[in-house]
Amino acid sequence: MTAIGLTAYPTRKRPVRPRLERVLDRLAPYALLSPAMLLFVVFVIVPVIGAIVLSFVSWDLLTDPTWAGFDNYRKLAHDPQIWQVFRNTVTFTVWSIVLHVVIGTALAVAVNSQLPRVIKYVARTTIFFPFLISWAAVSLIWKYAFDPTFGVFSYYGSKIGVPTGVLIDNTWAMPALILVDFWHTIGFAFVVILAGLQAIPESLYEAARVDGANAWDRFWRITLPLLSPSLFFVTVINFIGAFQIFEPMFLMTQGRPGISTKSMVQYVYETAFRNFDVGYGAVLAIVVFAVVLVVTGLQFKLFRRWVHAS
Repeated sequence: MTAIGLTAYPTRKRPVRPRLERVLDRLAPYALLSPAMLLFVVFVIVPVIGAIVLSFVSWDLLTDPTWAGFDNYRKLAHDPQIWQVFRNTVTFTVWSIVLHVVIGTALAVAVNSQLPRVIKYVARTTIFFPFLISWAAVSLIWKYAFDPTFGVFSYYGSKIGVPTGVLIDNTWAMPALILVDFWHTIGFAFVVILAGLQAIPESLYEAARVDGANAWDRFWRITLPLLSPSLFFVTVINFIGAFQIFEPMFLMTQGRPGISTKSMVQYVYETAFRNFDVGYGAVLAIVVFAVVLVVTGLQFKLFRRWVHAS
């Protein structure tokens, strides 16, 4: 019997899949992630664990390691170079982030404006091309450009009051390295920010023009908020790369004059593989890892306070 006015329809039973098929479906995402996870474990997790273990031993790469306890960490507190090296790295990182975000945004806005298509293509290629060159080649090119005897930069720089030997000048060596880093890596920031600009709907600008907003208002109220995810990405990636900078310092200045341009990663390398103090080098590497981890975590923690999530 069925209720009055209601029609009874036969219910279709859901086909029961074999248990093996259900298990394979559950394992499929893990199988797809396994290559990336394997690389992450081999090249990130294992080295971090290895550095932690090495930080508790005394080892010169030639004899057997011996247990040192917290001696290497106590040495960190009495190291006369660590604060200067850390300050060098922070200075380089801050300037790198500011220049990449500010000038990268300005270049992207300029290229994304109403320019002929040919000029846009040339500008994109010109700005991005240095990023394709290896750090070793870039460092050697600029080292010759800064050479006080025959360097092009030294020749023209001397005419406007810049010392000829900038790489051996305590005042100019760090700005020179920041300039080289900017020239080499600005293309990456430029492309990311340009992609973010091109993803902003044109209809928003048209509505703002109808409402009487000028170019400056459109930039601050439309472009900058909607571009904030790209700026956040550039900031995070640039911080991670800049704080771990090594090649230009090692190849161009060797940390000189004095230790005014020595970076943290360069200090790790010299401590472990030149001074053969692997245990203390591992402690310095842990410091670099901890700073990058904490600052990056804070950036993600503050993500929603300044990033416009559409």
